[in-house]
Amino acid sequence: MLELKTKVEELRERFEDVKKVLNPKELEEELKKLDETMSSPDFWEDQEKAKKTIQRRKWIESTLSKLNSLEKSLKDVEELTEITPEEDTETWAMLDEEIQEIEKALKELEVKTYLSGEMDEKNAYLTIQAGAGGTEACDWAEMLFRMYKRWAEKKGYEVEIVDITPDDVAGIKSVTALIKGPYAYGYLKGEQGVHRLVRISPFDANARRHTSFAAVSVMPEIDEEINIEIRPEDLKIETFRASGAGGQYVNKTDTAVRITHIPTGIVVSCQQERSQYQNKRKALQLLKAKLYQLELQKLEEKKKQYEGEKTDIGWGHQIRSYVFHPYKMVKDLRTGYETGNVDAVMDGEIDEFIESYLKWKAEQEKKN
Repeated sequence: MLELKTKVEELRERFEDVKKVLNPKELEEELKKLDETMSSPDFWEDQEKAKKTIQRRKWIESTLSKLNSLEKSLKDVEELTEITPEEDTETWAMLDEEIQEIEKALKELEVKTYLSGEMDEKNAYLTIQAGAGGTEACDWAEMLFRMYKRWAEKKGYEVEIVDITPDDVAGIKSVTALIKGPYAYGYLKGEQGVHRLVRISPFDANARRHTSFAAVSVMPEIDEEINIEIRPEDLKIETFRASGAGGQYVNKTDTAVRITHIPTGIVVSCQQERSQYQNKRKALQLLKAKLYQLELQKLEEKKKQYEGEKTDIGWGHQIRSYVFHPYKMVKDLRTGYETGNVDAVMDGEIDEFIESYLKWKAEQEKKN
């Protein structure tokens, strides 16, 4: 009895901490302002902006609903702990189950408190690049892309392919997609790094075990309000014919655009839209995101140098192993979180990995 009461008191303390960070009063005020914006006659004139507003409203409404529901559940449980087991044995049998449900809901809200970075609430550009290994690596890159698409769909996010290069045999050499939804970047930023697969290759006639690598890069979508200076003279813009599916119009005209940023050597391309103008606009948006990410990496590198640590950015940093054979396990090499349910992970169930990373990162920052 005392143990359960103590547990409920701990949950109450954690809940109050979450409330302080999320600030429901501020969220309610923002909700009112968004409702006013949405009732404006010219709301749909800028459809992209309108979609973002609607998504933000849904996120706030969902967060407030969860806060209110959790507060009510906590009050109910607190009242139940005042009943002694002798008075009502059935209630006490149910109490432990109720506490577990509250803890699960609280954990979900706690994750939102970790998303306080300047760019966390933005949409995210997700790029997956197959490593060395030919068809095997390209197949792995496609499997990873499916995993992230399934995760995004379950979150209610929109996935828009910006550029994709298929392999000649199977899979994809590279893909860049824009994941649209509240805090998409905040959730996905910890996915950046090298992902390693160990399995019996379906492309090996001798059924031998193969190890494949794919690099994941995540960048925030840069709004018009954020000024990233790109000088026209620093750009080399080329057009070419879009490859792959897309109809006769796409394949027969030079609608695809490739932009090289001469000072940094960054190359971006977009070939998914039907007009050259739209592809150029989206390629420039992607270039902005990459330049912003480059500045962040430079700052991180300087910080590491001051701390006396080696900096390991991009391809050299392996973050997660996916083992399909001789046993089944997915393990994050930073947080130590692991699961044997490989099929669920590959079907987009990666929230536990995301949550454990965000918590781990917050703890690392506290130490520093």
